[in-house]
Amino acid sequence: MYQNKINLMPQDILDKDFKIDTRGYRLKEVDQFLDVIIGDYEQFLEIINNLEKEKAELLGEIMNLKQELRNSKLNMEVVTNSRANSEVTNVDIMRRLSQLEKMVYGVISSDKEKDDN
Repeated sequence: MYQNKINLMPQDILDKDFKIDTRGYRLKEVDQFLDVIIGDYEQFLEIINNLEKEKAELLGEIMNLKQELRNSKLNMEVVTNSRANSEVTNVDIMRRLSQLEKMVYGVISSDKEKDDN
Protein backbone atom coordinates (compact mmCIF):
# COMPACT_ATOMS: atom_id res chain seq x y z
CA MET A 1 0.00 0.00 0.00
CA TYR A 2 2.74 2.44 0.99
CA GLN A 3 5.64 0.65 -0.67
CA ASN A 4 5.53 2.87 -3.76
CA LYS A 5 6.18 5.93 -1.50
CA ILE A 6 9.23 4.42 0.21
CA ASN A 7 12.49 4.39 -1.75
CA LEU A 8 14.77 2.39 0.52
CA MET A 9 14.36 -0.80 2.44
CA PRO A 10 16.51 -1.51 5.51
CA GLN A 11 18.70 -3.89 3.53
CA ASP A 12 19.35 -1.16 0.92
CA ILE A 13 20.69 1.11 3.65
CA LEU A 14 22.81 -1.68 5.11
CA ASP A 15 24.27 -2.67 1.75
CA LYS A 16 25.09 0.88 0.61
CA ASP A 17 28.77 1.34 -0.23
CA PHE A 18 30.18 4.81 -0.79
CA LYS A 19 33.11 5.47 -3.07
CA ILE A 20 36.21 6.71 -1.32
CA ASP A 21 38.05 9.85 -2.43
CA THR A 22 41.42 11.02 -1.26
CA ARG A 23 39.83 12.67 1.80
CA GLY A 24 37.26 9.96 2.52
CA TYR A 25 33.75 9.31 1.23
CA ARG A 26 32.39 11.49 -1.52
CA LEU A 27 30.35 14.09 0.31
CA LYS A 28 27.94 14.69 -2.56
CA GLU A 29 27.14 10.98 -2.80
CA VAL A 30 26.63 10.69 0.97
CA ASP A 31 24.45 13.81 1.04
CA GLN A 32 22.27 12.49 -1.80
CA PHE A 33 21.84 9.18 -0.03
CA LEU A 34 20.97 10.91 3.24
CA ASP A 35 18.41 13.06 1.39
CA VAL A 36 16.72 9.88 0.17
CA ILE A 37 16.73 8.50 3.73
CA ILE A 38 15.29 11.76 5.08
CA GLY A 39 12.54 11.64 2.43
CA ASP A 40 11.68 8.10 3.46
CA TYR A 41 11.55 9.05 7.13
CA GLU A 42 9.22 11.93 6.30
CA GLN A 43 6.98 9.47 4.44
CA PHE A 44 7.09 7.07 7.40
CA LEU A 45 6.11 9.85 9.79
CA GLU A 46 3.26 10.96 7.53
CA ILE A 47 2.03 7.37 7.22
CA ILE A 48 2.25 6.86 10.99
CA ASN A 49 0.37 10.10 11.69
CA ASN A 50 -2.37 9.20 9.20
CA LEU A 51 -2.71 5.73 10.69
CA GLU A 52 -2.84 7.16 14.23
CA LYS A 53 -5.63 9.55 13.18
CA GLU A 54 -7.52 6.72 11.51
CA LYS A 55 -7.03 4.55 14.59
CA ALA A 56 -8.37 7.30 16.87
CA GLU A 57 -11.42 7.78 14.63
CA LEU A 58 -12.09 4.04 14.56
CA LEU A 59 -11.71 3.76 18.34
CA GLY A 60 -14.18 6.63 18.74
CA GLU A 61 -16.60 4.90 16.41
CA ILE A 62 -16.18 1.64 18.32
CA MET A 63 -16.93 3.43 21.60
CA ASN A 64 -20.05 5.01 20.09
CA LEU A 65 -21.23 1.66 18.75
CA LYS A 66 -20.60 -0.03 22.10
CA GLN A 67 -22.61 2.69 23.84
CA GLU A 68 -25.44 2.27 21.32
CA LEU A 69 -25.37 -1.48 21.91
CA ARG A 70 -25.55 -0.96 25.69
CA ASN A 71 -28.45 1.46 25.27
CA SER A 72 -30.25 -0.95 22.96
CA LYS A 73 -29.81 -3.80 25.45
CA LEU A 74 -31.14 -1.61 28.25
CA ASN A 75 -34.10 -0.55 26.13
CA MET A 76 -34.79 -4.17 25.26
CA GLU A 77 -34.70 -5.13 28.94
CA VAL A 78 -37.05 -2.29 29.81
CA VAL A 79 -39.49 -3.34 27.10
CA THR A 80 -39.26 -6.99 28.12
CA ASN A 81 -39.78 -6.12 31.79
CA SER A 82 -42.66 -3.79 31.03
CA ARG A 83 -44.37 -6.49 28.97
CA ALA A 84 -43.88 -8.99 31.76
CA ASN A 85 -45.15 -6.46 34.30
CA SER A 86 -48.17 -5.56 32.16
CA GLU A 87 -49.12 -9.24 31.92
CA VAL A 88 -48.85 -9.57 35.67
CA THR A 89 -50.76 -6.34 36.05
CA ASN A 90 -53.49 -7.59 33.73
CA VAL A 91 -53.80 -10.79 35.73
CA ASP A 92 -53.94 -8.76 38.93
CA ILE A 93 -56.61 -6.52 37.45
CA MET A 94 -58.68 -9.52 36.43
CA ARG A 95 -58.41 -10.97 39.95
CA ARG A 96 -59.36 -7.65 41.51
CA LEU A 97 -62.34 -7.30 39.19
CA SER A 98 -63.43 -10.81 40.05
CA GLN A 99 -63.14 -10.08 43.76
CA LEU A 100 -65.02 -6.80 43.35
CA GLU A 101 -67.79 -8.52 41.41
CA LYS A 102 -68.09 -11.15 44.14
CA MET A 103 -68.21 -8.44 46.79
CA VAL A 104 -70.69 -6.26 44.91
CA TYR A 105 -72.94 -9.08 43.79
CA GLY A 106 -72.54 -10.79 47.15
CA VAL A 107 -73.58 -7.60 48.96
CA ILE A 108 -76.47 -7.07 46.58
CA SER A 109 -77.66 -10.64 46.97
CA SER A 110 -77.33 -10.29 50.78
CA ASP A 111 -79.34 -7.08 50.64
CA LYS A 112 -82.03 -8.75 48.49
CA GLU A 113 -82.23 -11.61 50.96
CA LYS A 114 -82.68 -9.12 53.80
CA ASP A 115 -85.35 -7.23 51.84
CA ASP A 116 -87.19 -10.47 51.02
CA ASN A 117 -87.38 -11.41 54.70
